[in-house]
Amino acid sequence: MPPKFDRKLNQHGVKGVYYGGEWVDLEDCAGTFQPDSSKCSGCPTRATCPRSQSRNAAASTTNEDNLVYDVIIIGAGCIGTSIARELSRYSLKTLLVESADDVSQGATKGNSGIVHAGYDDKPGSVRAKFCWPGNQMFPQLDRELRFGYQKNGSLVVATSSKELEVLEELMERGNINGVKNLRIIQKEELFQMEPALNPVCIAALYAPDAGNVIPYEFAIALAENAVDNGVELRIRREVTAIAKGTEGCFEVDLRHWEPQDYVDVRKKMGKSIDGTESKEISLLSLVMRLCVSFPASIVVMEGLVRFGLLEPSSKDDTKMVMTIVAFISTALVLFLPGGKRHRGTSVLKDIVAKCPPPVGSGDDGKVTLKDMFQGGSGSKTVQHGATVALESVKAKYIINCAGSYSDQIARMIGDDSFYIKPRLGDYILLNRNQGHLAHSTIFPCPDPVLGKGVLVQQTLWGNLILGPTARDMHNKETRDMSNESIQEYILSKCKQLCPYFDAKEAIHGFCGARSKSSRGDWIIEPSSKDANFIHVAGIDSPGLAGSPAISLYVVELMQKAGLKMPPNINFNPNRAPIITPKVGLRGLKMGPPGKNDSDGKDEATMAKNVICKCEKVTELEVVRALRRSLPIDSTQGIRKRTRAGMGHCQGDAENYDCECRVRAIISRENGVSPKEVGGRPWPATSTLSQRWVYKDDMQKEGLEKRMNNN
Repeated sequence: MPPKFDRKLNQHGVKGVYYGGEWVDLEDCAGTFQPDSSKCSGCPTRATCPRSQSRNAAASTTNEDNLVYDVIIIGAGCIGTSIARELSRYSLKTLLVESADDVSQGATKGNSGIVHAGYDDKPGSVRAKFCWPGNQMFPQLDRELRFGYQKNGSLVVATSSKELEVLEELMERGNINGVKNLRIIQKEELFQMEPALNPVCIAALYAPDAGNVIPYEFAIALAENAVDNGVELRIRREVTAIAKGTEGCFEVDLRHWEPQDYVDVRKKMGKSIDGTESKEISLLSLVMRLCVSFPASIVVMEGLVRFGLLEPSSKDDTKMVMTIVAFISTALVLFLPGGKRHRGTSVLKDIVAKCPPPVGSGDDGKVTLKDMFQGGSGSKTVQHGATVALESVKAKYIINCAGSYSDQIARMIGDDSFYIKPRLGDYILLNRNQGHLAHSTIFPCPDPVLGKGVLVQQTLWGNLILGPTARDMHNKETRDMSNESIQEYILSKCKQLCPYFDAKEAIHGFCGARSKSSRGDWIIEPSSKDANFIHVAGIDSPGLAGSPAISLYVVELMQKAGLKMPPNINFNPNRAPIITPKVGLRGLKMGPPGKNDSDGKDEATMAKNVICKCEKVTELEVVRALRRSLPIDSTQGIRKRTRAGMGHCQGDAENYDCECRVRAIISRENGVSPKEVGGRPWPATSTLSQRWVYKDDMQKEGLEKRMNNN
């Protein structure tokens, strides 16, 4: 029997939050984590965004021939969004383009979320230059953007005298890199900090400044604030070509795609397939409007005569007045926007009944390595995307933040100075009831070939995360590992760090593609082919930690390249959170669809109505996310912002059916049919055999067996 560890660790959103790296109790959240929303960027009561673009991009898409952007950023992961947010401090025309169906769909979605301290990086490397400075920027960033940052510290544990020597080497390397507060702690102190460690551990290198975030929530916060401060965003845009025009500007060709299911539904409804509302007046509706407009003009004229407001002196005058009124009424009917979005007019219970069930088996949504380069589960291929428009945009400068696709973007301007060698990292996520086993991020001594190795860590929200693997795709042996082999590697390796977790509590598995470059280091520099084309490529671990410092350096590069950067006098660094911290079910109501639903207007009712039982997500939190500055048209988008569907049951329709409830709210808020709302694909990058593992005894037993295979 494993020993019992009688400790309860804080979980973000439960009786308080992590804010600026530190824990804040619920009663102290007002004015800190929960600010006056009028002082934050964005407004929670706005209408939802247009399809696949931010609100402020609409005018640009109709004026592309004459518009020249100052900067186009390719790629909306944590690097691209961090740079976009930094550039929004300046009065620039900046466009952020992303090939996937949302921001943060690449490596940013599939990693540990660790804000590394920087002791592991080779002194003098580009990584070492940015990791520690970036780490030190996170507390203030979180105080402004409220994405949730926990400074939990990290431990590299040693189990022998030989490994103790490695700890000494790491500490010396950290000192050279400027990392502060490092120290080696002995066994007694180590087990006071982490009692669930393997008893064979004898010491550890402790880095108290290391922390963790939910990486996609971090990128979403950056993107929201950037867009609120003037940056334009277009998603589902694949860059297909880049050329230098006669005016010295880059001309970038974009392929706008939408999911085939969405396109088919729109065609049947007589709507535009690219989702634009201004094009939704079909021939039939045009004829109907004309039929209505002229009779309406007669009614208007007769009313004017009856009330003495019009006294025509002849039949000719009467005809003239009728003509004028008919012209005005026809113009109004024809040119007022058609298909205008509206909120709060549909009953959620009725929409839920029309929603297709969530998918949790089969291979239709399986993600390949190539898909990972352009958005993983949100890529064109996985979403069965169809091209709906071809766009061309111009810019004075381009920043290449395309992750695993960055070498392909470079080749579009003839730059073949590097290539990407993708390395896959697989993870297994355990239920919240396992999170108490590790407060710090726990590493083994690094492997000379594979680097940091696996880790065990409590996430911000209280889960226990295990992994990753380090599967180089140029190595056939690691590339072709089976799902069972991947699980065995993760579980057995993590057991050597913390032997007491329960593998049967696994609820999710996922994978991310690391952008390792052929140079062996990060590439942050102007292209040798064009000084106005900036590479921010090959950013693997610890790229998340370095991202804030990288963005500052990129601004310096832009200034050196000649970009004029007047300050944005309206820049607002503050963003309100989407989630509301809670105390259990206090003040909340659960029940079947229709029992507690709001009409889309009553925020007090929304704040009580539980949409996801496992994570206690409310209708108000879903609506807040939808009314922010980024386009959301799928349950996956809401899942990343509110955690609806991320809990123990993973959105099981037989439990609380939260995915259908979320789909219904998106349908209502966006003014579209539920068939136009995307769902969660399966299996994506998961190694699990089905989505609802919590009720699959055979799968749970298999995980436990693989954990014990050494």
